[in-house]
Amino acid sequence: MSPRHPPVSDVSLTHPDRLYWPDEGVTKQALADYYAGVWSFIAPYVVNRPLALLRLPDGIKSHQRFFQKHAWKGMNPHIEEIADPQDADGEKLLRIADFNGLVALVQSAVLEIHPWGVTTDDWEKPDMITMDLDPGEDVAWSAVITAALELKARLEARGLAAFVKTSGGKGLHVVTPLAPKAGWAEVKDFAHSLAESMSADAPDTYLATATKAKRGGHIYIDYLRNGRGNTAVAAYSTRARPGAPVSMPLDWPELHEVSGPAAFTLGNVPRRVESRRRDPWGDFFDAAVPLE
Repeated sequence: MSPRHPPVSDVSLTHPDRLYWPDEGVTKQALADYYAGVWSFIAPYVVNRPLALLRLPDGIKSHQRFFQKHAWKGMNPHIEEIADPQDADGEKLLRIADFNGLVALVQSAVLEIHPWGVTTDDWEKPDMITMDLDPGEDVAWSAVITAALELKARLEARGLAAFVKTSGGKGLHVVTPLAPKAGWAEVKDFAHSLAESMSADAPDTYLATATKAKRGGHIYIDYLRNGRGNTAVAAYSTRARPGAPVSMPLDWPELHEVSGPAAFTLGNVPRRVESRRRDPWGDFFDAAVPLE
């Protein structure tokens, strides 16, 4: 699963020893090395997509946190600006085109990468659906796994593929590749109908609306990631949280072996990547069909 020839970047890191995750000893250089090791796997989910970026200039304990959708002063030119076709006169959005762009994100203290579910080749036709399973504080991890398997069954019953990854936060993401055909409204409506159907069938377990008063004991099925301009953390992206977790693609059979949503970290992912024969999401886009 590990690339034979890690990519080389033209971007120079300044202060490579700067600690991004101080308690774990993870430096800027270590983050760049991690992304070099998974470049061939993460590239399809971050290249040529509009991006929202979580920047923490002094690492995760920084008081400065910027959720950046537009350019900032001194931004590296390998982070490209691109106009939204629906807002040609508005502030330009951000994307990267290659590994240089990803290293430029590392240099800029981007610790989370949140792409749109669409490429800039066709802004109006999403190529994935992301369903975010967000459990209340008192929900068992096993219940989140059960919810993911239920979503998988419902998606497959509609002729769609389902892939799963840890969020690196609190839950799981069930992600479906799409052949770009349906527009944003259709994709969001479909995701909403999935969430509503699960909530209707098991109202004591699932919620399709983010009502805080009802969150206890429930799993919120967040379908709102699928609206135009909305984002979800990328597969293989790090998270700006203690422990240096990673949003990690999984094989469905190994889901029951995973201890929790932050089980995969910059400490253990490189070993996992090197030891596996295949990428669990290696056939992600090959499985895409149109949403009818």
